[in-house]
Amino acid sequence: MDASKFVIAGGGMVAGYAAKQFVELGLKPGELTILSGDHVVPYERPPLSKGFLAGRDTEESILINPEGFYRQHGIELRLNCQITGVDIVRRLLSLGPAAEFGFDKLILATGSQLRKLKIPGAELANVFYLRSLDDSKTIRQHAEGVKRAVVIGGGFIGMEVASVLAQKGIEVTMLFPEERIWKQFFSPEMSRFFEEYYTARGVRFLPGATVQELRGEGAVRSVVVGDGRIIEAEMVVAGIGVRPATDFLAGSALEVADGVMVNEYLESSATGILAAGDLANYQDVLFQKRRRAEHWDNAVSQGQHCARLLMGERKPFVHVPYFFSDVFDLSYEFWGDASLADQTVSRGDLHTRSFSVWWLRASVVVAAFVMSRPDEEREVAPKWIETKQIVSASKLAGPDSILAARPNLA
Repeated sequence: MDASKFVIAGGGMVAGYAAKQFVELGLKPGELTILSGDHVVPYERPPLSKGFLAGRDTEESILINPEGFYRQHGIELRLNCQITGVDIVRRLLSLGPAAEFGFDKLILATGSQLRKLKIPGAELANVFYLRSLDDSKTIRQHAEGVKRAVVIGGGFIGMEVASVLAQKGIEVTMLFPEERIWKQFFSPEMSRFFEEYYTARGVRFLPGATVQELRGEGAVRSVVVGDGRIIEAEMVVAGIGVRPATDFLAGSALEVADGVMVNEYLESSATGILAAGDLANYQDVLFQKRRRAEHWDNAVSQGQHCARLLMGERKPFVHVPYFFSDVFDLSYEFWGDASLADQTVSRGDLHTRSFSVWWLRASVVVAAFVMSRPDEEREVAPKWIETKQIVSASKLAGPDSILAARPNLA
């Protein structure tokens, strides 16, 4: 039976960045094995709905490490590998009906699974979901020659895909059940800005809409919404969320609840087994709450943390949640946790493409959104969140340098 000192279950971004960190910390050849369900070496996920989908990035350019990196450093990378179970007592992973793989230390990083439409017509051709490199390639190829498309979902994946398709000259309609775009994250003023920006670039919005049926002969031709309206479309892209890929852990005795439950070190309930990325439901020591994050930076940082911990550096995972997005000619960044806020303050003009939004709780900065603002705003945002900086809301909203919002500089 094959075995390895360190095993990463999953071949996504956690694996790619953990492997790089292991090597930097002196990993010896033969000590690490990556068991990947993909057929491609680990690659970056953000370009799949941005640059790669638009045709600006190549497959090679989005690889986390060059293909030869793993061989060069004695890392075994098994592709097309299906993990079906974990035996935490015998320290074994089940690979299909007969094969097993042994481990000393294990990083669970199988990511998440797409939520799919469960309505009549969902099985029609040209109904797409975006999770993998193959998904992005398929959507990109099919978009050539398409005149009308429907994007279902008003979150960041839906917004990014709609932006790319609209820039290809496709008539795009966005459907989502909320009354405004990305209600879970954007303030009303932010939603209004982005809705106006998209509308000016040809995207049509149908807020408060639920999809009842997809129609077509073999391939989708129209979308029926709850009030009976019919929207013609030659392709549909659904971005309706994901769930952690934990099915293979059934019966393993690991604690699972909306992901694998881990502590502030990313350690599971079983000794020597960690979890990272979309799969990990971890104890966030900065915000004193449990969190499961589905963003690029989380996977990168947690993969690196797991490698450091397994190589002997025992420190809690302390990290300010972060993500970024590119839509049309806009780029923005977000840090923190806005759900904790009791006050929102903006800088700049929310009617223009240059503004920032700051979320406060008892005058402490807990989250920040920054788009086309001075560099100092980007620089202080994560620092202030991590250090729990108290600010003056009135000065934060003023025209002076953002540093003037700190009381000790007032």
